[in-house]
Amino acid sequence: MRACRLHQPAAVETAPLRMEDVPVPEPGVGQVLIRVKACGICRTDLHVIEGELPPRRRPVTPGHQVVGEVVRAGSADCPLAPGARVGVAWLHSTCGACRFCRAGQENLCLYAGFTGYTQDGGFADYLLARQDFVYPIPEGFPDVQAAPLLCAGIIGYRCLRLSGIRPGDRLGLYGFGAAAHVAIQVAQHWGATVYACTRDERHRLLAIELGAAWAGGTTEKPPEELDAAIVFAPAGEIVPAALGALRYGGSLILGGIHMSTIPALDYDLLYHERSVKSVANNTRQDGREFLELAAAIPIHTQVRVFPLEEANEALDALKNDAFQGAGVLLVQA
Repeated sequence: MRACRLHQPAAVETAPLRMEDVPVPEPGVGQVLIRVKACGICRTDLHVIEGELPPRRRPVTPGHQVVGEVVRAGSADCPLAPGARVGVAWLHSTCGACRFCRAGQENLCLYAGFTGYTQDGGFADYLLARQDFVYPIPEGFPDVQAAPLLCAGIIGYRCLRLSGIRPGDRLGLYGFGAAAHVAIQVAQHWGATVYACTRDERHRLLAIELGAAWAGGTTEKPPEELDAAIVFAPAGEIVPAALGALRYGGSLILGGIHMSTIPALDYDLLYHERSVKSVANNTRQDGREFLELAAAIPIHTQVRVFPLEEANEALDALKNDAFQGAGVLLVQA
């Protein structure tokens, strides 16, 4: 089978992913073999490929927004029939026994595995997944439109929940890529007014097209005080600007797995009970809730499709904000 393999972290401009012919893996107990149809590309993939996340597996096949179909299971009692259409997300596995798993916080599991990072991911014709960590894909979403829901959508949903927004609240979204273009649709469904802060004019236009009340530059102050804000861009210098836009008691959610250094903060930015919280991974419950909600709204993803052979070019385009919405690799039509 074909697989885009990373042997050594390097800048995406150097085309570090190599297309290789590797054996199709065999599912073990509790696993399913999935034929990949489409796989979204994500800034987390960039962080893995460029070494901003320390290497955990070498070589590794990146990709963690996978839509495909079950080929076969490694256990006779697997509830997933061959041909079932499923999605695979970032959280590959948890131990189920540590204090976080026992407390319903499996996203913080001390021994978690991650698709496309500690385990081979979806930039390939096939991948293995834990049968209890895959999601049924709702009908109505074509493969390439469904792929961004598996990370951009799920993480955006968790950010929104932790922000505590309510109907009538004002929400700021900092960075308007794949996650934000899904999150704005959920926020508006919940009755919030959205303000978008992003560096690229094309992304500001998309935000307005999707219903944002206002769109400005990354550190530009919105015309109204915000009840909550989410920073999706991996740029620490945004944090002071986002805090400065919050009302008293407002919440700031940091939605990335990696972020550049946050500058020193004046205490005045935190005073009056403004809060800052990071989002780490997701739980399976997040995924189930979000996919059900995405079908009910329904969410519409805007995607740019690349063939698997152009994975390096696709990631370079993502790094340079060369497209609106989300990028997706079409693995098998």
